[in-house]
Amino acid sequence: MCGCSNHQSHKAAGTRQPASGSLTVPVDDMTCGHCAGTISQAIEADLPGTQVHADPATKIVSIRGTTDTDTVRDIISRAGYTPGESAYV
Repeated sequence: MCGCSNHQSHKAAGTRQPASGSLTVPVDDMTCGHCAGTISQAIEADLPGTQVHADPATKIVSIRGTTDTDTVRDIISRAGYTPGESAYV
């Protein structure tokens, strides 16, 4: 399960404006609400204007406001999680 005390703290890396669009990213090691909140805050901090819904029950992160999968996957990794393959919505 989640080792919340072991997750890395997130530091915002930039203030890029996201493109319009949506994508979903599976995150198998997102196991609780704390994990979901950490991932959501990390993405929203690095990509202002995005809307993130992270659901630990389905292990899916849905992001509106960007289609930049490489950046989103990098943000999730830096937050201490393992992103799966992204899909556009």
